[in-house]
Amino acid sequence: MEQTNNVTEFVLLGLSQNQELQKTLFFMFLLFYTVILLGNLLIIVTIKRSQRLNSPMYFFLSYLSFVDICYSSITAPKLIADSLVERKTISFVGCIAQLFGAHFLGCTEIFLLTVMAYDRYIAICKPLHYTTIMNKGMCSWMVAASWVGGFVHSLVQTLLTTHLPFCGPNVIDHYFCDVHPLLKLACTDTYIIGLIVVANTGMISLSCFLVLIVSYIVILVTLRNRSSEGRLKALSTCASHITVVILFFGPCIFIYMRPSTTFSEDKMVALFYTIITPMLNPLIYTLRNEEVKSAMRKLWSRKAISSLLHLFIYCVPK
Repeated sequence: MEQTNNVTEFVLLGLSQNQELQKTLFFMFLLFYTVILLGNLLIIVTIKRSQRLNSPMYFFLSYLSFVDICYSSITAPKLIADSLVERKTISFVGCIAQLFGAHFLGCTEIFLLTVMAYDRYIAICKPLHYTTIMNKGMCSWMVAASWVGGFVHSLVQTLLTTHLPFCGPNVIDHYFCDVHPLLKLACTDTYIIGLIVVANTGMISLSCFLVLIVSYIVILVTLRNRSSEGRLKALSTCASHITVVILFFGPCIFIYMRPSTTFSEDKMVALFYTIITPMLNPLIYTLRNEEVKSAMRKLWSRKAISSLLHLFIYCVPK
């Protein structure tokens, strides 16, 4: 007998049911989302407009910032809007679209962070071959492969979920539609699909994380033979990337490297890779990078001077 889907919308419980706390969350996450947009846009514009920031590292960083903007936009606007209403609902189609977008962009970010680690490995361990290996064509191919890999991964997750029957209840104890909370609501046995989710999302997160750890161990071993100045510069760049990797991969592994079970802590943990990391990325990559800070000062000081000149010319009486 064929099972049908009787659910047309889902009710999200969000981060809290307390009305006073929700008002605080509204202003807090509105601020976070604004920082995400402005911070990542600042990095993208600075890299695109600065002639000094034309290395593969900054090429990948600009795409990482773009993915961060898109990724946070999947969940943050809905989270902010839901903080103002008592009953938080999302249509079935909207829920599936949010699931697809979150996994598509989240997995793309995982692959981009792995590619950035490979770039640092080649730059430090094989400096004489760096320009040959990391040429423009190779960098573009790596970015394209990251997008395709994220799309294929998300497509698998979404197709597995949409083929499940949902006949009620329709309450999701989360602030966005994710695969584990949806599997919990399905009116059928989801054990096998839960294992596939672990093998898909969990193993991608874990395997990429292990690749990153091994690459940085090799980098640290290689740096022992470098001068103190070169070692400090390389370590500064790598430290920024390692910080982002830990903040992003740790929560992902915690949530997706287990069967389809949910914990009350999952919502708070998910904030790290959906909002906190995209917000901190611009700060981490700029505060620890003198080249980016210098390029920002030069670019935006020129912009400010140009704006003042235009304003002066406009205001001078004819």
